[in-house]
Amino acid sequence: MNFELTEERQMLQDSLRRFLRDHQKALQASTLLGAGGEEGARGFDAEIWRKLSELGVIGALFSEADGGFGGQGFDLTTVFEELGRAGAVEPVLDTGVLCGSLIADLGNKDQRAFLADLIEGNLQLALAHGEANSRYDLAQVEALAKTSADAIVLSGRKAVVVNAEAADVLLVSAREDGASGAEEGISLFLVPRGTAGLSLRGYPLMAGGRAAEVDLDEVHLPLSARLGERGQAHEALLRARARSEVALAAETLGAMETAVDLTKEYLGTRQQFGRPIGTFQALQHRMAQMLIELEQARSAVINAAGHLESPSTAERDLQIAAARNLIGRAGRLIAEEAIQMHGGIAMTQEYELAHFAKRIIMADHRFGDTDTQLERFIDLSAA
Repeated sequence: MNFELTEERQMLQDSLRRFLRDHQKALQASTLLGAGGEEGARGFDAEIWRKLSELGVIGALFSEADGGFGGQGFDLTTVFEELGRAGAVEPVLDTGVLCGSLIADLGNKDQRAFLADLIEGNLQLALAHGEANSRYDLAQVEALAKTSADAIVLSGRKAVVVNAEAADVLLVSAREDGASGAEEGISLFLVPRGTAGLSLRGYPLMAGGRAAEVDLDEVHLPLSARLGERGQAHEALLRARARSEVALAAETLGAMETAVDLTKEYLGTRQQFGRPIGTFQALQHRMAQMLIELEQARSAVINAAGHLESPSTAERDLQIAAARNLIGRAGRLIAEEAIQMHGGIAMTQEYELAHFAKRIIMADHRFGDTDTQLERFIDLSAA
């Protein structure tokens, strides 16, 4: 297998890395936006988002058929590894990959028109799917959708909806048939912000950005708001989660790279007993272990990206679960070792390592932590 990037992906990586480096101060400032819980906060820099779309970053997440110029696993990892290296909190994952994949997968002609606005940077989306009791089970949906002659009425509550406050449209899951936990009967609906009965309670996230608790109190929608066929959204949610997990793994890898680089630089400049602490053998051994874990994580991300378009969903999910489990374990080790070898300075908000450590650790709790991924891997291996 050729692990080198294609010419187009190399150009995308170079231009994105240069852009993120040139806008480093703005990116660092955006990590604090909305942290105070102010009303109406977006949690990211809208100007950075606009420039990312102009650079073609959003378009790289979609195939030509969907109006983009990429959309494959290695396109996702190329983009998200660079975003992770910069510690960007812009909602590329939630708006572009998670919600964008669902609209491209399930949308009719009118609904797919959203993709053009999304790629141009003019549309923000959020997926309101998780609930208080769902943990990482996509089928655990208790919100209800009742259909009358000319309307759909949504009722229920959604938890930790990332980017909800900034979203122009929310993709809301609700059950039209079956009991909670059943894969059949789950539908997705497009709910514009400001719809009567829709209310948000926003808050900052530990690793940057914002999320909200979403209440659905008899939200009336036209029948055209349903995304895809009635009760058939579960498989599309699985596909969107697979793409999102590959992207998240690549983003975490990028954050790990920066944590390692910051630690290497610190060990070479911090003096003790008249020489850099990086010359001490004990710290050299710990640094070597971090580098080994980093390369293993890189291999896992490459493997997961290569299997994203696999014709076998079981094989796809097996490799993604393996990658996420390894990334979670390696990421925790790198974050902890980086902080310990820096000492107290690593825990201050002013020093950028603290932000990257948070990004690494909190990524493990999205879409399934290390234990959940191990359980998935065991179940898929035995199938």
